[in-house]
Amino acid sequence: MHMHFQSTLQNKLIIMQPLQQDDFERLYAVASDPLIWEQHPNKNRYQREPFQIYFEGAMESKGAFLIIDKATGEVAGCSRFYDHHEADSSVFIGYTFFGRKFWGKQYNPASKQLMLDHAFQLVNTVKFHIGAGNIRSQIAIGRVGAVKTKEVIVAYHGEPDRHNFEYELKKQDWEKNK
Repeated sequence: MHMHFQSTLQNKLIIMQPLQQDDFERLYAVASDPLIWEQHPNKNRYQREPFQIYFEGAMESKGAFLIIDKATGEVAGCSRFYDHHEADSSVFIGYTFFGRKFWGKQYNPASKQLMLDHAFQLVNTVKFHIGAGNIRSQIAIGRVGAVKTKEVIVAYHGEPDRHNFEYELKKQDWEKNK
């Protein structure tokens, strides 16, 4: 990652702090719920070894965040910036998950807003890979105004390639629809 995508971000609901190696156990405690991953292309991430691979990829990205509930201090989930391309002024946001306790309570939109506001200070386009079968995430990303642009096969870090939809959101559209 170039530029400064990974810094502490916060609003009144959450704190997004750069993911650290010693966050593994706290984050795995949230991720170990199989229902979190049921619509995800990598359905076995609730198991320790597949989650370790996910976590290694997050650390290597140098763009990952631990998402914390500001009111309770509990770990709510994780997300990251990845694949920054200076040539076309774009970056991806993804690999996001939240514990079920935080579903439907504005945590996902709050994290996306923080990340999009931050990204659009640095790039003109934000892209997202969403698993072809992940209806929940497809709906959520549509709510922020992202548009499906193509179908792609994505090589996940240390995991099998998966069928995904690619969405994108332009800076001017984000500013207009905020």
